[in-house]
Amino acid sequence: MEYRRLGRSDIKVSVICLGTMTWGQQNTEAEGHEQMDYALDHGVNFWDTAEMYAVPPRQETYGATETIIGTWLRSRGKRDKIVLASKIAGPDKRFPYIRDGKLAFDRRNIAAAVDASLKRLQTDYIDLYQLHWTERTTNGAARLGYEHKADETFTPFAETLEALNEQVKAGKIRMIGLSNETAWGTMRWLSESERLGLPRMQSIQNAYSMLNRSFEVGLAEVAIREQCGLLAYSPLGMGILSGKYIGGKAPASARLNQFHQFVRYRGPITESAVEKYVAIARRHGLDPAQMALSYVNSRPFLTANIIGATTMDQLKSNIVSIDIKLSPEVINEIDAVNKEHTYPCP
Repeated sequence: MEYRRLGRSDIKVSVICLGTMTWGQQNTEAEGHEQMDYALDHGVNFWDTAEMYAVPPRQETYGATETIIGTWLRSRGKRDKIVLASKIAGPDKRFPYIRDGKLAFDRRNIAAAVDASLKRLQTDYIDLYQLHWTERTTNGAARLGYEHKADETFTPFAETLEALNEQVKAGKIRMIGLSNETAWGTMRWLSESERLGLPRMQSIQNAYSMLNRSFEVGLAEVAIREQCGLLAYSPLGMGILSGKYIGGKAPASARLNQFHQFVRYRGPITESAVEKYVAIARRHGLDPAQMALSYVNSRPFLTANIIGATTMDQLKSNIVSIDIKLSPEVINEIDAVNKEHTYPCP
């Protein structure tokens, strides 16, 4: 396994990060425990979760993923072996059941969310606590165009940082990070923390894959120059880049066949791009999913690549991607397809 520094902290995290959002929905507690055992045994020390998981989010499964991690931590006693990341949910009409739907990144919400996550996780601290998405409207989450809302209000960055600092001082969280954030937002968070002497954002968790390289515009430079690296989610486009959905071949149990609300990685343009990427892998004797993960692993702005598996075979294959190094020829062919299909899944 390869390890990289988390931002400017002294924490080293595995480049392969264990994503957990299917636990409590597609995966049982026992299956989640099996994944954690295997991942840790194979050098994966970085796990990512969120208060709103399992996914797709429902009131009945809210907090289920953290609860599964918590029972593993209680039974295994290996808290010091892992770097644990979680996230606080931001404002969203889909979640009237989370803190009565009055969600914001203010002191009340942050304190309540941290305490609830710690209870479910059965731990005294969270290593990396992230803001799951922005309070303000942005052009992230499947949108390229930005629509400005002049009358929109959101919690001042300084207020949020002060609230997070209280949790750091209390020993409940160690580091803080962003998710689904923009270049403007990331720089504002960093400048405010510097101006006020408050905790610094150490990472940014955004979507990144061969189907969505929008992070490279603006944010890649920020990640490198400011040492606020990418934690890439959906590196396989919810499994699309494995090639299993081509021609409708995926089984009914496959995620996108079970949950039709996930449309970000579906469509004729996407399928055309995936067919070309799969063809590159086949020509070079590579597994398509491992090639896609290896590409993400190789990016200079990456801190960690968040994999998600519903079967042990998928997990094992995904972890092995750390040992695969793509040739310049393969990289050039991937870039050629990207020029033709630049943002099929923003």
